[in-house]
Amino acid sequence: MNKHLKELIELSKIDKAIDSYTPQLEAANKKVAKVEKKINAAQEELDTLNASIVENDAKVKTFEEQLTMLNEQLASNAKKSKDITTEKEMKALSLEEDIAKEKMTFANEEIERLQKINETTALLVEEAKAKVEALAAEAEAVNEVVSVEKAEIEKNKGELFVEREKLSRDLEQKVLAFYEKIRIWAGNTAVVPVKKQACYGCYMKLNDKTYSEVIKAEEICNCPHCGRILYIESVTEEA
Repeated sequence: MNKHLKELIELSKIDKAIDSYTPQLEAANKKVAKVEKKINAAQEELDTLNASIVENDAKVKTFEEQLTMLNEQLASNAKKSKDITTEKEMKALSLEEDIAKEKMTFANEEIERLQKINETTALLVEEAKAKVEALAAEAEAVNEVVSVEKAEIEKNKGELFVEREKLSRDLEQKVLAFYEKIRIWAGNTAVVPVKKQACYGCYMKLNDKTYSEVIKAEEICNCPHCGRILYIESVTEEA
């Protein structure tokens, strides 16, 4: 077999091995992303609950301020009642008092309602906090496992890159450039075997002349249909 063809086959195998780690890295990252998504959702739920409590507390404060004003109004009306001389003034003052008392009743009911809601929400906040803490612990454990996995992958990839660098230096640069040019569009199928007289890149059948040249392997042969570099895995079997 042609020396350069042997080198290209080996280089192609190394490139495939390097790229085979990409799905593993993606899978590891997905594990982390999955638990992070859960944490974000739980934290968002917790933030929403806390925001609800703050909002209700603000409403309670507003109603309490309103009660203070209404109490002051009733006290003022009580003083005014001593100076009333006509029935018309008495009715007007009485109407003001009735409206004020209705507002006070409504305010007290709203304060009670909002405080009850906040009591229930506070319990939900504790549950949400516990959930966030549990997920944070899960994330830490997942990160530890994934870090080990990724470190091992990077170590293996590093060893392959060293091997690839050495092989690339030994290759004739024109041959390497030719391979890299095909690899731009063909990826890890730049160098493919021929089986049953067909290119295993595009799966098109080769004519007898090309097939004969591939079997001889005296030169680097390209598929006439797709341009990939061809080789026979087992010359004896194919022959």
